Amino acid sequence: MRSIRIGIDVGGTHTKAVAINNETNEIVGKGSVKTTHHHPQGVAYGVIKAFEKCVSENNIKPEEVIFIAHSTTQATNALLEGDVAKVGVIGLGGGGLGGIFVKKQTAIKNIDLGTGKHIEVVNAYIKLKEFSEKKAEEVIDDLIKQGAQVIVASKAFGVDNMKEEKIIAEIANKKGFLSTAASEITKLYGLATRTQTATLNASILPKMLETANSTEQSVRQAGIKVPLMIMRGDGGVMEVSEMKKRPILTMLSGPAASVIGALMYLRASNGIYFEVGGTSTNIGVIKNGRPAVDYTILGGHRTYVNSLDVRVLGVAGGSMVRANKNGIIDVGPRSAHIADMEYAAFTDPKLLDGAELYFMQPRDNDPSDYVAIRLKNGKSITITNTCAANVLKMLDDNDFAKGSYEASYKAVKLLADYIGKSVEETADQILRTSCEKIRPVIEELISKYKVERDQIVLVGAGGGAGTLLAYTAKMMNFKYQIPVNAEVISSIGVALAMVREMVERTIPNPTVDDIAKIKREAKERAVRSGAVEDTVEVFLEIDETTQKVTAIAMGSTEVKTTDLSKKVDDAEALEIAKETFTDAKDIKIAYSNKSTFVVSGVVKNRTSIRIIDKKGFVKVQRSEGKVVKTTFGEVANTLKKIWDETGNYSSEIRINPDIYVIVEGRVIDYSGLSTIEQVVGLVKTELIDLDKDAEIAVVSARNGLY
Repeated sequence: MRSIRIGIDVGGTHTKAVAINNETNEIVGKGSVKTTHHHPQGVAYGVIKAFEKCVSENNIKPEEVIFIAHSTTQATNALLEGDVAKVGVIGLGGGGLGGIFVKKQTAIKNIDLGTGKHIEVVNAYIKLKEFSEKKAEEVIDDLIKQGAQVIVASKAFGVDNMKEEKIIAEIANKKGFLSTAASEITKLYGLATRTQTATLNASILPKMLETANSTEQSVRQAGIKVPLMIMRGDGGVMEVSEMKKRPILTMLSGPAASVIGALMYLRASNGIYFEVGGTSTNIGVIKNGRPAVDYTILGGHRTYVNSLDVRVLGVAGGSMVRANKNGIIDVGPRSAHIADMEYAAFTDPKLLDGAELYFMQPRDNDPSDYVAIRLKNGKSITITNTCAANVLKMLDDNDFAKGSYEASYKAVKLLADYIGKSVEETADQILRTSCEKIRPVIEELISKYKVERDQIVLVGAGGGAGTLLAYTAKMMNFKYQIPVNAEVISSIGVALAMVREMVERTIPNPTVDDIAKIKREAKERAVRSGAVEDTVEVFLEIDETTQKVTAIAMGSTEVKTTDLSKKVDDAEALEIAKETFTDAKDIKIAYSNKSTFVVSGVVKNRTSIRIIDKKGFVKVQRSEGKVVKTTFGEVANTLKKIWDETGNYSSEIRINPDIYVIVEGRVIDYSGLSTIEQVVGLVKTELIDLDKDAEIAVVSARNGLY
């Protein structure tokens, strides 16, 4: 019997389901329907229909399905469209001057959603010294009389002790009302933002619960018994039971799905990710094998909801051209889809004989210099980036954007004759104008996330990836990759996504015990969300400026019985690493335990490091570092020595290195820790079961600007 993973992605136009064989990674089925924005069940109906189509048309048996997940636009749509519940917020704190401040922080006003819609909020406050279950019930009843449909409890310093928040939530639930405890959404201090995030979450609870239940019911009726997973905006998945508590985490899960899909095809661990659609392009960062995340801003309101840091640009494969006699003015933001026109590239070349160029205004208040072509049969088409890419013969035969060269050439020639340039010059100018919009976004992301330029690969996804990716890569002197099945990469990403949970806390001068505790909590959350315990890895981030400690736990939803690719050996690992180096000398295996490999190469007189796992994925790539083989008994001394040797003293302050510890097939990431005592303490604590003679490799990567 096969083991099948099903991923369903909700796009703006289509909802696509993909079935993947878990043993071979091969796509064994697809199903696509129009996204059901206006159905009474919303986009959930399309999810169900795409799933049913995928299963029935590809003879997939219910018992073969070991994983099913979908992305969703439901949370985002509910907030944008104002399909929200009235929220009753109960603040909890002391009396006196401190209580006045807490009361003000928790007194949330109606939240403007930036679309002419808003969330209605009513407020109450309970002094902790007066708190009792009877008092809480009275306050809840009063808020319900004022029209509250859901309840939020938010306590000052509730992240340290959320007892009263839990009591209020339980009382509300007993009365048949949904509720949110603010400290369950986030463990960060910042009472106002925490309360606002909880209020946003509570406002969409009724809508999300309704759609989640209907989707889950349909999956069960189809005979699928494994838990239904939902894509989160930060790139992970969680069980539907967890989503029912924290639906706000699913915001922006569409872009997240395509990033995770791209990661499956990216051997290198650092890259800039593109998803090129017809109207817009999403751009984000992949660093150390993980997508970059940031806090979501909704309608101008800052939240504590993490989602992928994705930039959306109004230029894509279907972007229309603006021009005058002097040449190309701009490309986009209007697309052929918005103007309800076909691309010239996908038009019968014969229909372009005798066609005429004209200029038009796609929408009211748009400029009137968008290029269009009137065919002899009276129909209008337009020139797009896709047409320009076809003229320049940039697209492979199997590229989703490959169209007719002859039709593209005839169309662009009409514009070229008008502006007095050759056809090739005109096509090149169209693409250059588009990609010049992309360049500053990439530069800003490289700077923000400190991605080392010599390691960057541009990874394309979406049907229009070929039109802009290759040109941008050439213009910026980067390597690029366009994965197979780029047009369904989002659905693949959903099918192959891992459980991802994050715990954040404000901890001044965190001790080893503090860090170990937050790592355990993140792992426990991941297991609750559906991850198999043995597969969970936890990554740490410590921001000394804000005193914020972040633990990110990632794990699989089932234990794979076979690897997704064959196990590589030293020679294969060396060849894989060579592909990630530019102008390197003396590339060699610096360490190998036959399950994990460290390859070094000299670039500009610095020893660059690559850590490669047994499947051939580059887990870590750093511009300067070293590896030392040691034992568990000697690891403390080794760590202290390598920490001192790779610290950066080139500035006025010391910049600490990042540490990675290799134990057989595991690569444990201790990067971001601020003291060697923290590193040694965690290694000793987490690897305590090892024999003192057990082999360990320590990799230290130097940080700093060169």
